[in-house]
Amino acid sequence: MTYKYFSSLVASIALILLCGSGIHLHAQRRVSATRHSNARHSKKSVPPAPTAPNSTPQKGEPIGKRIIFADGATLDVDDTWKQGDTVWYRLHGTSQSVDREVRSIETRFKEPLTTPQNEKTAAVKTTKAPPPTTPPTWIYLVDGAHFQVEDVREVSDGVWYTRGKLAIFLDRGRVARIEREQPDASGEFKNRGWSSGDATIDGLIRKNGTRFGIDPYLVFLVIEQESHFHPGVVSPKGARGLMQLMPGTARRLGVSRAFDPADNIRGGTQYLKELLTMFAGRVDLALASYNAGEGRVLDYGNRVPPFKETQDYVRRISARYRNHVDSELTSPAVTTRRRHR
Repeated sequence: MTYKYFSSLVASIALILLCGSGIHLHAQRRVSATRHSNARHSKKSVPPAPTAPNSTPQKGEPIGKRIIFADGATLDVDDTWKQGDTVWYRLHGTSQSVDREVRSIETRFKEPLTTPQNEKTAAVKTTKAPPPTTPPTWIYLVDGAHFQVEDVREVSDGVWYTRGKLAIFLDRGRVARIEREQPDASGEFKNRGWSSGDATIDGLIRKNGTRFGIDPYLVFLVIEQESHFHPGVVSPKGARGLMQLMPGTARRLGVSRAFDPADNIRGGTQYLKELLTMFAGRVDLALASYNAGEGRVLDYGNRVPPFKETQDYVRRISARYRNHVDSELTSPAVTTRRRHR
């Protein structure tokens, strides 16, 4: 092999190696560029995560007002308004003023209906044990009447009790005792909510309430306020008997024996029905008329007259009356009649 031929062979091998190295480096650069391009393309094509929209919870439909007193007690009513420095409210068609210090008044909203998430949750809810029942509590008054309440809280000068959605105060001097009914107790008036202390009078109240379409509990409250369930009582103005009928009113109602409980309660309940009919079921106006005369209520534009005795009368009875009178009246409206007391 000549020197010239050997030099040419070495040069050829070196050229082949150099070309192969260049091709390999070019291929690596293409792969790297392709990967970088794919990475940039992949990063741009990923959409951003959606942002949850801001949502404000809806309170729902307004259904009334809630009065919050200074001592922490609350009272749910249909509406409230202020007249001067006095807060008034309406509940079940009855309007009356608040005689306690009010901390605040807030709007009540209808709570949204909740449904079980699945059948298992529904099954758990339906099998939940009912809450334990609390034995009824009875307040006995010094005149012999007693009535059932839901809760009682005694204070230094009297007692606060709740009945329905009302919180009511009684002076200490009117309360004889407070009893909680035992589970095995059995009595004539168990679970009926009230009693005059006389089975005969209670029966007459229920009988005439049913006869004239009036809640017997309202008749019970009127008798308690008027006569404290004493059949023979006579007022300084001449009103007689349990529901304190004036002689002229008694004659018009056909009451010939004012001191007979059956005759007197029948006439008084009939008169109360006439007043409820006249004022389209407004309990407050019927009570104001029973106390001051329907003519006075009409004179003041179908409003409770501004007489302290009448306003106290309406407030005391309506505050204890937890059931509203049905506004669907079965008898026609009666003409205006005065009740002189």
